[in-house]
This record gives sequence, C-alpha cells and structure tokens, in this order.
Amino acid sequence: MTEHDDEVSQSPRAPRRRGLFHGVRASFLTGLVVIAPIGLTVWLIWTVTGWIDGWVLPLVPERWQPEQYIGINLRGVGVIIFLIFTAIVGWLAKGLIGRSLLRWGEHIVDRMPIVRTVYNGLKQIAETVLSQSEAKFDRACLIEYPRPGLKAIAFVSSTAKGEIARRAEPDDPLISVFLPTTPNPTSGFLLFVPRSQLTYLDMSVEDAAKLIISAGLVYPSPKAAPGARPAQENIATRSTEAR
Repeated sequence: MTEHDDEVSQSPRAPRRRGLFHGVRASFLTGLVVIAPIGLTVWLIWTVTGWIDGWVLPLVPERWQPEQYIGINLRGVGVIIFLIFTAIVGWLAKGLIGRSLLRWGEHIVDRMPIVRTVYNGLKQIAETVLSQSEAKFDRACLIEYPRPGLKAIAFVSSTAKGEIARRAEPDDPLISVFLPTTPNPTSGFLLFVPRSQLTYLDMSVEDAAKLIISAGLVYPSPKAAPGARPAQENIATRSTEAR
C-alpha cells in the first residue's frame, strides 16, 4: 500500500448528503403535526354534534322536524334545540314554581332505592363539574409521593377545616391537595399535607395540567428574567464575536 493510499484511508469521511426521501419525510412529519390537532378537533366536534342530533331529533315531533322545512337533514339542528331547551329548563328551575316542582320530583326519587343512588351520584358529579362558583385550584405544587425522595405535581385546594384541621400541628396546618393521575387528570387522590412539606411552583395550574396529561412531554415555557436576551440572540452574538 502506497503512502498516498494511507493518507486517503486515514482522511475523515465526507458527510453523506441527505437524500430526497429524508426531506419528504421531514415535511410530512411537520405537516402531520399541523394537521393532526385540527383534524382531530373537527372530527370530535362533528362526532359529538351527530351524537346529540341522533339523541334529540327523534324526540321532536315529525311535523316540526327541520327536514320538513329545509328539505335536508342539517347537522347541528339538534344541538341548537338542546341548547334552547336546556336554557328554558334552567330559567324555569330558578323560579318559585320550578324549584317547587324540582323538590317534589327529588322527593319522589328519594323513595326509590336504586334510582336515588344513581340520581344523587350523577347530581353531585354534575354540580361539581358544572358549578359556577369561584371554587378552583389555587396553585400547583410539588409533594413527596409515593415515598420520600420522589416528587409529584399536585394542586392546592384549600386549608383543611373542621376535625382534620384540629388534628394538625398548630404551627404547621394541613393543606388539602389533589394529586392527579397521568394521563387522566380527572382521577387521583385527596391528600392532606403539612404546609411545610409543600413546594409551590411558579407555573400556572393550566401549565401543570398540560405537563401531567402529556406524561412529562410538554413543559411550560420558562419565563425570561428581566434584561435577559433570547437564546438565539446569544448564540448569534457569540458567533459574531468568534469571527
């Protein structure tokens, strides 16, 4: 083997150029990231609208069906009817007669062993989910769970009250926190944690919920410190100084 061959064999390999397939693949993945959320949102709205129409329209008398007037089965009419009907029922329930009828109906339901259990459970869920009160999670925090040394994100509800509050240390009150599960944050655990063991987070409750739902894949954007320059600007500055 000649000296020239040794130099050629020892020289670093030139980087391979990425082919056309790689560019098409990158463009496809980028387009998928853009289209997927929009497509899934449209599909979900379309599906829910059709489900509500299929549940509401059969209850409407045939002579009042939208097809009798516009000639086609227009999707979304059942949703409009449902919204109007629900608003009317809510308006009537606020009045004296509506409240009296509601109490009379609940009194009848309370006499039915199985029905009252189902009704009271669904009523509590609806009141919790659709409540218009100002009760909401205060802040996001870190707690040690499921053992010391491990951290988990939780949401601060309020300071413990009643018997639970009386069983806490006077100088370290108990705080009620909700520890959600991943990726379904609607389920979780109610924990009472001493205030000294809570580490409050700067991120909002919404950002913490996104982090939990995404299983740690979506982190909130860090807040830039006053006077700090963006990372791209710093990189450009260092590149200019190097030249």
